[in-house]
Amino acid sequence: PYFKELYDCKLSVKFLHNDANCMEMVQFLPDMGVNLFNMGFDTDLNQLKELTKNKVTMLGNIPPRDVLAQGSPAEVKEATLNLLHGLKDNSRVIFSCGGGMPPGVSSENLAIFIETVKRFTP
Repeated sequence: PYFKELYDCKLSVKFLHNDANCMEMVQFLPDMGVNLFNMGFDTDLNQLKELTKNKVTMLGNIPPRDVLAQGSPAEVKEATLNLLHGLKDNSRVIFSCGGGMPPGVSSENLAIFIETVKRFTP
């Protein structure tokens, strides 16, 4: 009931961030009023989209620290391509890292991530 009251506000973006295991609760996100969800990077976006009946926009989902911050540009590109090609449907997805942007991400890694998303999404 608390989340429903919280997300009942008259804002257009109703964002929830949860790095913990969310598979037991994600089906309730649409009823809670959440319309944008950022999860831990190890969560399967296809499962989340199915459980929410694709009513919630997903924000993610490459590994933030081990890939985006500490990986090489080639590793960032590979992880991004794996994410893009692994999705059954890329509607209602904002491509980002799962769990939030870590410190120390190089401009080069951000650029290759953005370039790869732009190049390989319709």
